[in-house]
Amino acid sequence: MCGVAGIFDLEGRREIDRAALKRMADAIAHRGPDAEGFFSAPGIGLAHRRLAIIDPEGGAQPFHASHGENIISFNGEIYNFRDLRRTLPGVRWKTQSDTEVLAEGLAGHGASFVERLRGMFAFAWWSGREEKLRLVRDRFGEKPLYFATTNDGFLIFASETGAIRASGLVEMRLSAEAMRAYFHFGFTPDPLSIHENIFKLPPASVLTAERGCALRTEQYWRPRFEIDYGKTEEVARRELLDLLDDAVSAQTICDTSLGAFLSGGVDSSAIVASLARRGSPVTTCTIGFENRSFDERREARLTASRYNTDHHEEAVDLDVDNLIDRAAAVYGEPFADPSALATLKVCAAARRRVKVALSGDGGDEIFAGYRRYPIFAAEERARAGIPRSVRRAVFRPLGALYPKLDWAPRPLRFKTTFQALGEERAAAYSRAVSMALSYRVDRFLAPEFESQTRSAFCARFATSPNGEVPDHAVNFARNADMQMWLPGRMLTKIDRASMAHGLEVRAPFLDHRLAEWAFTLPPKYLLGPNGGKRILKAAQASRLNAAILKSKKRGFAPPIADWLRRTDGPLDRLKRSDEWRSSGLFNARYVGSMIRRHRAGAGDYSQELWTLIMFDAFLRCERALQR
Repeated sequence: MCGVAGIFDLEGRREIDRAALKRMADAIAHRGPDAEGFFSAPGIGLAHRRLAIIDPEGGAQPFHASHGENIISFNGEIYNFRDLRRTLPGVRWKTQSDTEVLAEGLAGHGASFVERLRGMFAFAWWSGREEKLRLVRDRFGEKPLYFATTNDGFLIFASETGAIRASGLVEMRLSAEAMRAYFHFGFTPDPLSIHENIFKLPPASVLTAERGCALRTEQYWRPRFEIDYGKTEEVARRELLDLLDDAVSAQTICDTSLGAFLSGGVDSSAIVASLARRGSPVTTCTIGFENRSFDERREARLTASRYNTDHHEEAVDLDVDNLIDRAAAVYGEPFADPSALATLKVCAAARRRVKVALSGDGGDEIFAGYRRYPIFAAEERARAGIPRSVRRAVFRPLGALYPKLDWAPRPLRFKTTFQALGEERAAAYSRAVSMALSYRVDRFLAPEFESQTRSAFCARFATSPNGEVPDHAVNFARNADMQMWLPGRMLTKIDRASMAHGLEVRAPFLDHRLAEWAFTLPPKYLLGPNGGKRILKAAQASRLNAAILKSKKRGFAPPIADWLRRTDGPLDRLKRSDEWRSSGLFNARYVGSMIRRHRAGAGDYSQELWTLIMFDAFLRCERALQR
C-alpha cells in the first residue's frame, strides 16, 4: 500500500518542477512511511511513497520494466501476481514483488493487461516509447486517484488532494456542485471532489494523457446483472463458501504481519472463519465503547473463541471534539459519515498489532445487506402498481405536508415513504442514500446558493448510474451503490483512516470473481423475511454462531443525536464558529432553529447538523492550509 503522485506536461517536454514533486510526496508520506522514490524525464515526473508489504527488499518505486521505457508508480496489491508471472515468459525477474509483475505485464501486453488483475490498485503508468501516461483505478475504487489540469497545460495527479495542493500548481477553489452533493449525501461522489478543478478518476477506469491531445477516460469493467435462475440455493451456498475462501486465501499474500478486523457482524466474522480454515493462527482486533448499543465486543468474542484467534480488544474513548478536527485533516474533503471517527480508532488499534488487516467491507453492497434494500424494493412494487400521474398528484403533496414525526413509532413515520413514492426510481434511491433530508438541506442553505446549485445537482444525481439499468429493484440499488456509495463513502472511509496509520486494509468481499458471481444470483436469494444477506447467512450457518447470524445490523455509527444534546459538545463549538457563518453558504437563522429544536428534543436534526459540523471543521482545516 502506497501513495502516488506526478506531473505531466500536456503540451510539450517542459522541465518538471522537482521541488513541487517533492512537496507532493511529502504530503502523502503517511501513506508510505517506509520509502520514497522519484522518476523524471522531459515532460514527466513521478513520485512514490511506499508501505512495504510484499518483497520489502525489492519492488522499490517508481519501478522500471526491463524494456520499452515503461515506468509505474503503483498503490495497491495484485493478489494473483504469482499466477500472472507464469504467463510472462522471457522476463528476467529482479524481484519477488507484484509491482514488477504489473510493470512487465503492462510493458508486454499494454492496457488490456489491467483486465487480468485481481486486486486493489491505483497507479500511474508511463510508456516512454508511446509517450503516453495512463492513470488506472481498480474495479470498485478501493484505492483513490485524484487529478487536475493547470492553466498552463500540466496534468497533476495524486492519491490524495493534499498532495495536489502541496504542488502549489493548482488553485484550490471550492465547487458549488460538490458542496451541494455533500450536503445531500454526506460525501462528494465520484468524479467530483470538493474542489471544482480537481476530479476523482472513477472506479474501473483508465485515463490516457498524450501531449497535444485531450484527456480520454475509458471504463474497462462494470457490474453485469445477468441472473442465473437455474441455480439452486444449495449449489449457491456451496459456491459462495468456495469463492469466499478463495478470495480470503488470495488476500493473505504478504511478507509482514496480517490479521483481521472483528466486529459482531456477519461480514467480518465470515472473513475470520475463512482465515481460520487455513490452519495458521489468526490475529483479530476489536474495539469497544462504553455505550452498549454501540459496543460489539461480546459478539466478537463468540467468533474469536470459536476459532481460538489471537484476539485483541481495546476500549476506546471517542474524544469527539478532537476527532472531528482529526477526521477533517485526514479526509481532505468534508466527510460526514460519523462512523469515520470510530474507524480512525479501530485502524490505530489494529496497526499496533499488524501491518495488514482484512475487513468485511463490501459485504453489504455485494449481498444486499442494507436495510434500505428491502424498503426500496417494496417502494418499487408500489410505484409499479400506481400510475405515475397519480403518484405525482397524490404522494408528492403528501410527502411535502406530512410532518416528520421523529418521536413517533416507526409505523407512523410516513413522510419519507410518501416522498419516495412520488419520485421515479433513480431520484427515490438518491433520497434513500442521502445523509440529510432534502427539504431541510434546502432550508439551511442560503437561498441564493440553494437556487444556484439545485438544477446542477438534480441533473447529475437523478439519472441512473452507469448507463445500464438492471430491472430488479435490488440490483438497481446495488448497481447504484457500486458507482457512488461504495467508492465515495465506504471505501473512502477505510482508505483514509487506514492510511493515516500506515495500515493496509484488504476487502475479500470485493474480489471481483466473488462479486461477479453474486451479481448472477436471483434477488430472492438475497432478501428474506429477516432482511438482506440471506444466502450469505445460510452459507455461514455451519461456521458462525447463531447469535451472530440472527442479530440485527448495527453498523459502526456512534450515537450522534445524543452527542449533539450534550453541554459544551460539538453543537456549542458550531455555535461559536465563524467559519460556516462567514462562508455565505448557510441560512444562519434556520441553522439556529435546528440547533434549538434538537437540543429541546422537539425533533432529530442530528444528520443535518453533523454534515454542517464536519463542513465547518473542513473549512477550518482549509483556512489553516492556506496560511
